[in-house]
Amino acid sequence: MTTYDNTNRFVLFRQQNKQSEKHPDFSGNININGKDFFLDAWLNEDKSGNKYFSGKIGNEKTKTSDVPF
Repeated sequence: MTTYDNTNRFVLFRQQNKQSEKHPDFSGNININGKDFFLDAWLNEDKSGNKYFSGKIGNEKTKTSDVPF
């Protein structure tokens, strides 16, 4: 089995069941220098119609987190 190095990488998944417009459009994980964090992103549009992402990095994940990486 090959081991993949996730250091300094991220993954985002589209949220299928948003319950509010304030909830993120995408959620996932990000690894920064070997530490895993939660990651949320929103898809936005500027006045010219250009789409872009804005996001938030959450608390550091621990081995007891229920979200797998």
